[in-house]
Amino acid sequence: MQSFNDILPSWRNTPTKQAILDFVARVTDETSSQYVPPAERIAVFDNDGTLWCEKPMYIQLDFMLRQLVAQAERDPALRTQQPWQAAWERDYAWFGEAMTNHYRGDDTALRVLMAGLLSLSSDRDVEELEASARAFVFSERHPTLGLAYSDCVYQPMLELLQYLERHGFINYIVSGGGRDFMRGFAQELYGIPRERVIGSTVAYRYVPDESGGKILQRADLDVVNDGPEKVVQIWSVSGRRPILAAGNSDGDLAMLTFTGGRSLPALRLLIVHDDDEREFAYTAGAERVIGTAQAQGWTAVSIQRDWRQVFPR
Repeated sequence: MQSFNDILPSWRNTPTKQAILDFVARVTDETSSQYVPPAERIAVFDNDGTLWCEKPMYIQLDFMLRQLVAQAERDPALRTQQPWQAAWERDYAWFGEAMTNHYRGDDTALRVLMAGLLSLSSDRDVEELEASARAFVFSERHPTLGLAYSDCVYQPMLELLQYLERHGFINYIVSGGGRDFMRGFAQELYGIPRERVIGSTVAYRYVPDESGGKILQRADLDVVNDGPEKVVQIWSVSGRRPILAAGNSDGDLAMLTFTGGRSLPALRLLIVHDDDEREFAYTAGAERVIGTAQAQGWTAVSIQRDWRQVFPR
């Protein structure tokens, strides 16, 4: 029989860990008034800042910025236009401010950024993109942590995903990041199959060829999977309301609020980035969700206090 220390070993023995264990025990005990059948044990996880590190910039953004730089190398005129200029000059603060301002209601810079990023999608083979994303994540390194991006996942969250799966939960990634990007590595990094990856998408088109045809991306947005859209996509893909959700930013507020509803038990986990020694400390872009979590009594996960270790050994 496992001891308390053997379960979720990278989590310190704090009330946060106990809240997770108590919740799983209640919803999986057939004699409990809060028992939830396995088919309804839906757990949803944001990716950036929840399952892996998102600072000093999103990993997918680094992947795409290098492609913007390549475009600017071929066409010098782009070097004075955003977002190519910021990519060319390595002005990463510009990109961070675009996302922070987005969460504060100002999408001016984000629209400029998205227009540039969409240019990368024109006629891109989705299977080739997935392969490139996987190679990037497993070979390139974080600029300050010195880790391979594949090692920038949070060890405690990996343990939580595995623990939930052993107890009959069905885990989904629900991210503002690109679905095609994450499908390249979700199974290997997180144990989450590609069909349970929910993310932002561009439009597709089918092109026939002698090998059965291929799917190409188009430079047109389909879904920006952030804020309330996360809730819509969870329902569209799973057809169920989750009973467990984990997020870290204002873009996850609607998803966390939607979890459980009136009739189902719920565990809402808010990852709080408060450890500037082992990771990063920041609250920008999370002010509303932190306030709501405090007011509603959601479970705040302090990286500093609740996690014995942050990244895999």
